[in-house]
Amino acid sequence: MAATGVFRSLRVFNYRVWAGGALVSNVGTWMQRTAQDWLVLTVLTDHNASAVGVVMALQFGPQLLLLPWTGFAADRLNQRKLLMATQASLGLLALGLGLMTVFGVIRLWHVYVFAFVFGCVTAFDAPVRQVFVAELVGDEDLPNAVALNSTSFNAGRMVGPAVAGFLIASVGTGWAFVVNGVSFLAVLVSLSLLRPHELHLNPRAGGARGGFAAGLTYVRARPDLLAMLAMLFLIGAFGLNFPIFVSTMAATVFHTGAGGYGLLSSIMAVGTVTGALAAAGRKRPTFVLILWAAALFGVGCALAAVAPGYWWFGAALVVIGAAALTFTNSTNSLMQLSTEPVMRGRVMAIRLAVVLGGTPIGAPVVGWVADRFGPRWALGVGAAAGFAAALAGARYLMRQGRANGAGSG
Repeated sequence: MAATGVFRSLRVFNYRVWAGGALVSNVGTWMQRTAQDWLVLTVLTDHNASAVGVVMALQFGPQLLLLPWTGFAADRLNQRKLLMATQASLGLLALGLGLMTVFGVIRLWHVYVFAFVFGCVTAFDAPVRQVFVAELVGDEDLPNAVALNSTSFNAGRMVGPAVAGFLIASVGTGWAFVVNGVSFLAVLVSLSLLRPHELHLNPRAGGARGGFAAGLTYVRARPDLLAMLAMLFLIGAFGLNFPIFVSTMAATVFHTGAGGYGLLSSIMAVGTVTGALAAAGRKRPTFVLILWAAALFGVGCALAAVAPGYWWFGAALVVIGAAALTFTNSTNSLMQLSTEPVMRGRVMAIRLAVVLGGTPIGAPVVGWVADRFGPRWALGVGAAAGFAAALAGARYLMRQGRANGAGSG
């Protein structure tokens, strides 16, 4: 009988080891994200949201730029060894950025360069990190493991920004980057401790099946995948711009310092952790759930845009966090489970390229709206993206219903 329970994947030794290392690294990752946005917004510029948008574009753009290679690498190479290489590289980059900031030589263009190189490495790291979960626990517990990964990631979001705010206020921004660099050691140790004979190895892709082109052909033949990718693009490009939304609202609307900004990011994580734990209890996500999550995301952004005070804004962030997590997590699990194992790396790379590669398009636009009209209007763009994604999902379901009705007739 299959194991049940919210934390059932933790019964697997390899997943427990991986999850422990990932939790430490996730705290460091959120420390760096918070410190980087604050460094650009308040130290290297005079509250320039467009500069934050450029950093986001440079950091997430490589997901699209390197798409022909990233997914195929995840499908063809040894996933554990590839992860060790990418995680070590990310740790060294974080240390480099941290030391330059600590010694006071950092400039805005340096952050741009680091963001781009960091994005290039992450473009290879992200797809393999997502599909590696299936090798740790197998397909039956995949949705649960994906949800627990999200819980860990967002638990890091609860702790990391608050710790980053404390470090920024007490010893300076650079030390948040240094701590993040050191935190990658936890992942490298966990990868080295895994039991290879207990991994659920998926078939590796061969040259005969082609690379990126085969992945595109596979996705084009799947209307369900195309619909989810369209929804992911809308919300990813124009909605998941939290560094812009939260930092500009904190600095220019509520006039808080680094501590107040970090607290808002942690408050938002309350919603994402709640959504992740709810997802861990589900057996398998559905397309209808994805549609409603997109609509709720739009509602949350609309509430945040009109929030009259700091704590009302924080409450709206809880709604946004829960909806965003449910949406992204459910598309992750549903796309993996409905895809042939040998194609998963390429499909997930396309998914990541759409949701993150849309950032170079959306983030500068949202940053410009925040600078020109104010951060509340930028949140309005996020709300519109959520509602548009929900409409796209409803359109797909209606077309499927008509097709099934015609088929049964």
